[in-house]
Amino acid sequence: MSDPTIRPATTADAPAIQAIYAPIVEQTPISFEEAPPSVDEMAARITDIQTRYPYLVAERAGEILGYAYAGRYKERHAYRWSTEVTAYVAEQARGSGIGRLLYRNLLDRLDAAGFHTAIAIIALPNPASVALHESVGFTHVGTFREVGHKFGRWHDVGHWQRLIRKT
Repeated sequence: MSDPTIRPATTADAPAIQAIYAPIVEQTPISFEEAPPSVDEMAARITDIQTRYPYLVAERAGEILGYAYAGRYKERHAYRWSTEVTAYVAEQARGSGIGRLLYRNLLDRLDAAGFHTAIAIIALPNPASVALHESVGFTHVGTFREVGHKFGRWHDVGHWQRLIRKT
């Protein structure tokens, strides 16, 4: 099987991205959204994010296997070189290295754009996401206890960080 192509997302990818994300929203506490965004909302998010940050998909033989993107970490101007990152992989492609490929490409693009720090915020427990982030160099820097409430219970949120640039 050939490696997937990693490329910038387009609004035409919104249906596939929405199909990956919707079950995560509906069935897990991994995302704190409580209703899945529509295809149109996903298309708008792609367009909005790409005004400043990369939004990537992994594609093989016309099938979107996963996606990753960066976004604003905080509003204050001093945070402008830090970015929050996230990745989601289609159920049938999990554990195949797609997440690592997406993140390596995303981090390279962030480095080329001059970003200094990448931050991942992970609803816990989520051992697969923790393993993915640590496999590409993220380090756990702290956990906020019981800050998200979904499916009738409280969830912790862990923060992982990776310095993109050394200077």
